[in-house]
Amino acid sequence: MPAERLRVDVEGRALELSNLDKVLYPSAGFTKGEVIDYYTRISPALLPHLRDRALTRIRFPNGVGGGSFFEKNAPAATPDWVRLETLPAPGSSKGRETIDYVVADDLPTLVWLANLAALELHTPQWKVGQHPDMMVVDLDPGPPAGLAECCPVAVLMRDRLADDGIDSYPKTSGKKGMQLCCPIAGTQSSDLVSDYAKRIAQELERAHPKLIVSKMAKNLRPGKVFIDWSQNNAAKTTVAPYSLRAQDVPSVSTPLTWDEVEAGARGRKPAVRQFTAPEVLDRVEEYGDLLAPLLEGGPELPV
Repeated sequence: MPAERLRVDVEGRALELSNLDKVLYPSAGFTKGEVIDYYTRISPALLPHLRDRALTRIRFPNGVGGGSFFEKNAPAATPDWVRLETLPAPGSSKGRETIDYVVADDLPTLVWLANLAALELHTPQWKVGQHPDMMVVDLDPGPPAGLAECCPVAVLMRDRLADDGIDSYPKTSGKKGMQLCCPIAGTQSSDLVSDYAKRIAQELERAHPKLIVSKMAKNLRPGKVFIDWSQNNAAKTTVAPYSLRAQDVPSVSTPLTWDEVEAGARGRKPAVRQFTAPEVLDRVEEYGDLLAPLLEGGPELPV
């Protein structure tokens, strides 16, 4: 029996949605229709952070309990109105010289991707054809450390970056950790940005060796927070703010206030935690886009 399909018009683009009742988050009963609804409603906050960035998607056609696959290249039957950017693909596992990346500049593209069960949206720190305009510091807790242990490290990193005139804005990863996003000038190479982030991570590790690790080796991480400076490599991507994550519940990479992070660092309730899609919609209604300053640019990093 053919899958039920619904034809819709999204800002003048004709789309055909399918399997809206299919449950993609079984533990929460969260359906594909609810995924599309979430991405539609969050789009005013999300789209500015996706605009002009080559998009990597993680698709879960059978839900988070089924198989998934990374997708960089535009899929077959991509509508001709979807923006594509052909970019070099050094080291491609499939031997490609170039990749036709999707760029999600508008709501129709976002809805089209959600209908493909592209639950997770990941972007690089650079816009197409430009140097990085954002530095990302990924705080990855090694069990039994968790999000609570990320909070004091985030505050330490914020204060150290502020000494160099760099502002930072926190968000959850939507899984176990946290990220700090820093607007920068967009005039320096990804190698320079990565080297700077590594230098600061090593400095904080020396000052707080029982709390922080800056080395990649996983055997060094238990009970500590790994400051992953390598996210600034030009070939790497970071989960976009407001993107869903493939967890038991529809958790979201959620912007935080520094008041929340500082309270978490002091062990106060309510502690920083991962938030779900409905909660994030409420938070945006209350706070607006806490990461809007990322869109305004920042200073050069000190060399």
